[in-house]
Amino acid sequence: MPAIFLKLRKIEPLYNFVYAVFMLICKLLLVADILITSWIVLARYIKVIPAPNWGEELILTLMSYMAVLSAALAIKKNAHIRMTAFDRYLPEKMVIALDLLADLAVLALAVVMLVIGWQYASGIGAKGTYISMPWLSKFWQYFPIPLAGVAMIFFEIERIVIDIERFFGRKEEQ
Repeated sequence: MPAIFLKLRKIEPLYNFVYAVFMLICKLLLVADILITSWIVLARYIKVIPAPNWGEELILTLMSYMAVLSAALAIKKNAHIRMTAFDRYLPEKMVIALDLLADLAVLALAVVMLVIGWQYASGIGAKGTYISMPWLSKFWQYFPIPLAGVAMIFFEIERIVIDIERFFGRKEEQ
């Protein structure tokens, strides 16, 4: 294996740590989502429980974080849906090259998400507030996009390294 791949393999624990951090964030968001949703549903049927007027907006915001962050997490595990119908008919090197091309395209999308998402979050988002929580900036509603862009860039770099390793002979897939 070329020396550069050995050096890049040394930071693999960092990739695993970042994955664990984002997974923990998703789990905590899911727990918060479930608790707030349960509170709202119980408040509808049990009149002594006060219904939070901010609950539904917060649930939607938390769901947007979970949606884009879990999509970024799927990159690390190579778990996204992809077209593989023709893979058995194409040469192995071509399949790997197409995987690499797809990963480069996703990396480009991640950069766009980071740059444009940050512009929206810090621009439009910073100017507005939630209707039910006027003290909270809409920045947090737009922030999942650049945050997911950062995670996607991080995990796509690892996928690209894995694809290049596969192209040059490393057989195991992560």
